[in-house]
Amino acid sequence: MLLLLLLCSYHSTAARAGDADRIYKVLATGSQKAEAVCTEPQVTPSSSSGATVRLSHRYGPCSPAPSTDEPTVAELLQRDQLRAEYVQRKFYSGNDELNQSKITVPTNLGSALETLQYVITVGIGSPAVVQNMMIDTGSDVSWVHCSTPNGSVLFDPVQSSTYSPFSCTSTPCMQLGEDGNGCSSSLCQYMVTYGDGSNTTGTYGSDTLALTTAETVANFQFGCSHKEEGLDDKMDGLMGLGGDVESLVSQTAATYGKAFSYCLPDTSRSPGFLKLGAPNSTSDFVTTPMFKYENVSTFYAILLQDIAVGGKRLGISPTVFISRSVMDSGTIITRLPTRAYSALSSRFKAGMTEYPTAPSPISLLDTCFDFTGLDNVSVPSVALVFDGGTVVDLVYNGIMIALDEATECLAFGATSSLSIIGNVQQRTFEVLHDVGQSVFGFRSDAC
Repeated sequence: MLLLLLLCSYHSTAARAGDADRIYKVLATGSQKAEAVCTEPQVTPSSSSGATVRLSHRYGPCSPAPSTDEPTVAELLQRDQLRAEYVQRKFYSGNDELNQSKITVPTNLGSALETLQYVITVGIGSPAVVQNMMIDTGSDVSWVHCSTPNGSVLFDPVQSSTYSPFSCTSTPCMQLGEDGNGCSSSLCQYMVTYGDGSNTTGTYGSDTLALTTAETVANFQFGCSHKEEGLDDKMDGLMGLGGDVESLVSQTAATYGKAFSYCLPDTSRSPGFLKLGAPNSTSDFVTTPMFKYENVSTFYAILLQDIAVGGKRLGISPTVFISRSVMDSGTIITRLPTRAYSALSSRFKAGMTEYPTAPSPISLLDTCFDFTGLDNVSVPSVALVFDGGTVVDLVYNGIMIALDEATECLAFGATSSLSIIGNVQQRTFEVLHDVGQSVFGFRSDAC
């Protein structure tokens, strides 16, 4: 027990310092068992004059709209393949090999949209209608259900005194680009299509957005969804946090600056936050450059340079990471170049020889272990090393993902396509996206 306390204390200090010199993370496995209670730990957004909104996992006791049909972890990770393909297709739309390599996912698993795991609650209209909206850094156009009987709270634009649809010749309509879908009765129409072919279509307009009781956004532009195909979702809509002009981030840049951050909670049993605006100081953050893709303005890119396991860097050649990675809130499992993943998996397995390996029903996950009957386990620490030497030391739930009560897997997978930093690895950090300054920041223990 004394050794356990010492190791946990060392982990805490090293995580705050942003170092990768810690050897093992120690976990009491019983602490990972689900409880139908939403705990309220100290959530500490960095200090700023921006707006802060509570963020919750869409499944579990903290959800503003708890679901009775929560998918299993295996089902959710199968859907994650659709999400990763959606992101990758945005970059390789002309690549015949990728276009032809459709990932087969059973139709009863739902759509790529259903991998979005985190929601915020806002108000839209006058009087304000409460809307529970999924957040997505991989989308620009925000939208809410307006006429779809899916069990969500519908927004009726007729009942709002401040709603205004855009004409087909308006600037906001012209800016939609590939998300525009022409006109209907002289009104601007939008269409957003996701990776599996599911889509939402409706009228593009504006109304008042209430982020909090004190913070409102006038003339917020969003889609009023009247028709959907392939979507079976119980949330009220989607809030786009991407980098293009339609996103919430771009629309509020004049007020909050073009910056936002979020903290994704450790588990579904605790809340996090979404914050618009840059912190007053980044002294508590470790930072690294943000990059943008010329051909795809939606996504935010980061340059991964190495990975440390058990306090030692793998020494991966820079050429392996020559292609920048997408930092994505909607992809669950981080995808690494095959050579980088192989090196990570081999080193990690070498530190786990005391535990039996376990099979996984998900082909993406092949580094799995059987923790049957164990109250405590220790795993090698894992840290991501970004451009400029920035080290982000992951928490346990940013390294491992539990498939069931006995089986846990390394929460990384290999890809021969674009690499993606998923939301598992972002847990408990305040992840700053300072688009105006082209900077990513990471502040540990924020939620």
